[in-house]
Amino acid sequence: MFEKHIYTNRRKRLHEKMGNGLVVIMGNVEASMNYPHNTYRFRQDSSFLYFFGIDLPGLAGVLDLDSGEDTIFGNDVDIEDIIWMGPQEPMADKAAKVGVTNTSPYAKLSDCIKTAISEGRKVHFLPPYRGKNQIELANLLGVNVNAISNYVSLELIKAVVDIRSIKEPCEIVELEKACRTGYQMHVTAMKMAKPGAWEQNIAGTIEGIALAGGGGVSFPVILSQNGETLHNHDHSNYLQEGKLMLTDAGAETTMRYASDFTRTVPVGGKFTQKQREVYEIVLAANNRATELVRPGITYLEVHLEAAKVIAQGLKDLGLMKGDVEEAVRQGAHAMFFPHGLGHMMGLDVHDMEDLGQIYVGYDDEIRPVDQFGTAYLRLGRRLQPNFVITNEPGIYFIPALIDKWQAEGINNDFINFDKVNEYRDFGGIRLEDDILVTETGSQIIAERVPITPDEIEEVMGE
Repeated sequence: MFEKHIYTNRRKRLHEKMGNGLVVIMGNVEASMNYPHNTYRFRQDSSFLYFFGIDLPGLAGVLDLDSGEDTIFGNDVDIEDIIWMGPQEPMADKAAKVGVTNTSPYAKLSDCIKTAISEGRKVHFLPPYRGKNQIELANLLGVNVNAISNYVSLELIKAVVDIRSIKEPCEIVELEKACRTGYQMHVTAMKMAKPGAWEQNIAGTIEGIALAGGGGVSFPVILSQNGETLHNHDHSNYLQEGKLMLTDAGAETTMRYASDFTRTVPVGGKFTQKQREVYEIVLAANNRATELVRPGITYLEVHLEAAKVIAQGLKDLGLMKGDVEEAVRQGAHAMFFPHGLGHMMGLDVHDMEDLGQIYVGYDDEIRPVDQFGTAYLRLGRRLQPNFVITNEPGIYFIPALIDKWQAEGINNDFINFDKVNEYRDFGGIRLEDDILVTETGSQIIAERVPITPDEIEEVMGE
C-alpha cells in the first residue's frame, strides 16, 4: 500500500473531473475454483486498488460528488473469521490508511444507492467484467443484469483513463520491481531451453519465480516452440533442436503492478543463419520503435514505422517485394506481423482494458484502423510523458494464413509466396520490452533482458 496521501490525491482528482452524483467502484470478491470454499488466488479490481488501495475481497468504494465524502463499504470480521484467518484490523483502521474516514457495513451500500436513485442523482460505475459484480450491480440498481452495460458511465471511464494513464513516481518504482522479476523469469527460461526439455517444466519454473517475487504472473505464461501461434498457452511439447522457443511472460508485484516481456531463443543455444536473419529484422523493428517513442508522437505512427522495418527486412531476404511504403499501406506486412506494436501497462498488463480499449488506446483524434493486422493495435493515441507501454514487434510464419493469402491472391504484388513457403515450419519471433515515455523520449524500464543474438547465445551457454 502506498502512503495515504497518494490515494487521497487520486480521489480528489476524480472528484474534480466528474460532475454530480455518486461514483461506485466495486472491489472484487473471491471466485470458486471447483467448490465454494476452494477459491482461485484473489485478485482485487485494479481501479479499486488505484483509488482505495485495500487488497481484500468484499469491498466497495463510493465517492459522493455532491458532498465530497468518500466511503468504503465492507464488513468487519467476526470470531469465526478470526479462527480461520487470525486477528484482523477493523475496517475503519484499514480505511484510515488510505485517507478514508467514513466506513459502513457492506449491506448499507444498497441503501446508499437506492437513496441516490430516489433523489434523481446519477450513479456512475465502471464496466463490470466479472459475473458476480454484474449481478450485484444489477441488483443494487434495480435493472436487468443483461442490460447492465447500458448504464455504465462513459464520463467515469474517461476520467479514470485520464488519471491512470499518467504513472506516478511511486508506480514507476513498482513497475521496476516487476521488471526485475520478469528479467529473472526470462533469463531462467533461456537457460532451460535445451533439446528434450518439457515446455511445461520451463513455464512452471518461471511462474514459480513470479510467485517468489511476491505477486505471481501478470498473465498466463505464453511459452512454446510453436511461436507462430501468437498466444500459445499449450506447454505440452518437448523442445526440439533447431526450433525457436518463444516466451511471453511477466510478473506482478505485491502491489499488483505488472511487467510483460517477450524473448525468442534457439533451442540448444545457437541460432541458425536463417533464424538469425529473421531475428535481426525483429530486433531492428524493436529498436527503431524505442528510438521513435517520445511525447507527441502517436503510437499508430510508431507501429507503422516498425512495420516498414519489418517489410524492408523481409524484402531484403526475398520474402517480400515491391515498394515498402506501399506494401505497408496495403497491409501486406501483416501476413508476417498480424498484431499491434504494443499496449498500455500498469496495474493491468493490458492497462485498463476492462474499461474499453477504444477509450484507453484511442481518442477523438486517433481512431482504430480497419485493416487486418493494424486493427489489432491496442494503443494508437498520442503519447504523453509517464505513459508506460510495451514495444513488441514480431515476425511469424502461420501456415494457415499463408495458404489463405496465396489461394486468394491477397497482396501478390508484395509477397513472394514461393520463398515464403520455404519458411512454413520456421515458427515465430517476438521481442518485447517495457517502455517509460519520458519528457524528451523514452527509456526501457529497469535492466533490459538480454536481446541481441550474441547476448542470448552467451546466456544460454552459461
